[in-house]
Amino acid sequence: MLLFSLALVLASPVMMIIGFRSGTGPVSLFWLLPIVAGIILMCGLFIVQPNQAVALTLFGDYRGTVGTPGLRWVNPFFAKHRVSLRVRNFETGTLKVNDADGSPIEIGAIVVWQVTDTAEALFNVEDYKGYVSIQAESALRLIATSYPYDDHGGGVLSLRGNGEEVSDHLQRAIQERLAQAGIKVVEARISHLAYAPEIASAMLQRQQASAIVAARSKIVEGAVGMVEMALDQLAARSVVHLDDERKAHMVSNLLVVLCGDRATQPVVNAGTLY
Repeated sequence: MLLFSLALVLASPVMMIIGFRSGTGPVSLFWLLPIVAGIILMCGLFIVQPNQAVALTLFGDYRGTVGTPGLRWVNPFFAKHRVSLRVRNFETGTLKVNDADGSPIEIGAIVVWQVTDTAEALFNVEDYKGYVSIQAESALRLIATSYPYDDHGGGVLSLRGNGEEVSDHLQRAIQERLAQAGIKVVEARISHLAYAPEIASAMLQRQQASAIVAARSKIVEGAVGMVEMALDQLAARSVVHLDDERKAHMVSNLLVVLCGDRATQPVVNAGTLY
């Protein structure tokens, strides 16, 4: 069609020259028709870039999509709507919502998406880019209110402790909202997660307390094992024979030494327990 259009455009001057020489060119408009037809046909030529699609409409009627890269020709009266099929990413703003426990948190996410159906993206929604933004934030709010920030030892899924499961749920929730727009969600990940400033300090103290309790439990468990081992070895080697009262006193001293926060000071006992 490109060569044919060029031939029509170039043929018109030649025919005009022939008409002038024959004496009929100046009074006839017939020789202008080839150049007009060639220009009209050239309007149907367009280039499709890699990872790009062009939707075609004729007077408001959808006629198809061209997705093969290269130089293409269609009916010159077709309207052409270009849509990129490249993978894109979108980062939501930092949203302030309440988690499943009612605690205010700040959360944000990154959504990776691409257009898979050009016609649906163009004609099913008003602005598919804005549609992605709004629906992604809506799904993120839903996910944030469905899980607690932390499980606090309850054995439930949480935003902080189960990132993979939460991200999968977020991806499915966004995909359900974007399916009618011809958009595929490649990946969705939480990019920002924190307690709201008004409760951040209190929650930090709670986390620190939980960590201290867990550490103390581990220390006590180890100390009890060491005391038991010491008593067993003393009895097995017959180093000293201790009655119940002396054993209790020894256990008390060992636990103080092993579980104390600070270094203990030794006290030399010059007498007896009695």
